[in-house]
Amino acid sequence: MTIEQGIALAPAERATQLIGGDLTEKSLRLHLEGLPGVDAVGLEARAASLATRSIKTTSKAWALDRIIQLIDLTTLEGADTPGKVRSLVAKALTPDPSDPSTPRVAAVCVYGDMVPYAVTALGGSHGIDAVVGGVNVAAVATAFPSGRASLPVKIADTRDAVQAGADEIDMVIDRGAFLSGRYGLVFDQIVAVKEACRRADGTFAHLKVILETGELNTYDNVRRASWLAILAGGDFIKTSTGKVAPAATLPVTLLMLQVVDDWHRLTGEKIGVKPAGGIRTSKDAIKYLVTVAETVGEEWLQPHLFRFGASSLLNDVLLQRQKMTNGHYSGPDYVTVD
Repeated sequence: MTIEQGIALAPAERATQLIGGDLTEKSLRLHLEGLPGVDAVGLEARAASLATRSIKTTSKAWALDRIIQLIDLTTLEGADTPGKVRSLVAKALTPDPSDPSTPRVAAVCVYGDMVPYAVTALGGSHGIDAVVGGVNVAAVATAFPSGRASLPVKIADTRDAVQAGADEIDMVIDRGAFLSGRYGLVFDQIVAVKEACRRADGTFAHLKVILETGELNTYDNVRRASWLAILAGGDFIKTSTGKVAPAATLPVTLLMLQVVDDWHRLTGEKIGVKPAGGIRTSKDAIKYLVTVAETVGEEWLQPHLFRFGASSLLNDVLLQRQKMTNGHYSGPDYVTVD
């Protein structure tokens, strides 16, 4: 299969090509369960090594700004109100009112019924592709965070958010189906939700597939779920909803990046990765920047290929940025590789 064929094919056709036979529950299971086992000791040792990588002090300012540009600023609470969403958007557009040079975040992430308020509040700044420095609207869907709903409900949830103006959909997989080995069901649901991301003009909202890695129990399952999500047409693979512990971890994110790297080598297609939940400080975030740069390359450190799902991370990054401006930076001594 050529690079062009791999990208152009529909998910079912692409999966059939890669698996090398008819796409059935059996063939999908044989492919996923035939993936090499994860060397847990080696994975964790590699993640620990990357977390201590020492780099030039001059890169710190770049790293802090890049973290901001990669954040999905999030509010996903049952008590969310239109006013809270408007405040979130105001912070996304002007993270630090005292410093107009502060970049904007990549997106605001809200529940589907809050999308219209986010779109209205953003106004002409809605959409990274629409204007320089614009902000996307991401919506969680498919009965987030549990994923416990029928497929028609999940599709309707997705379509409502897209029609309301969501640029990105963060869906959750059916972990129960995955853990019981019903890979075909999970595949079909991702394909259906991807189709529900289609806009009236034929373009698609980007689909981020949440694996909820804290419930998958093993690294082998994380690898299988990552491959399954990509085969089914996901544009991003995302660690967590942020509602289950553990959420994002460096070893799990490293493993997902390795899958993305393998996919890119195989097809030429670039898939995004989004660690979400539990990343609260610039020190932690910079570890992820290093891991991305060392695993798939610095070209992945762009909003369309890497995101942080966070609600409190921005506050610490702004604090460290202000301290750096005033000559009192207290952050880490490691950032991206030279």
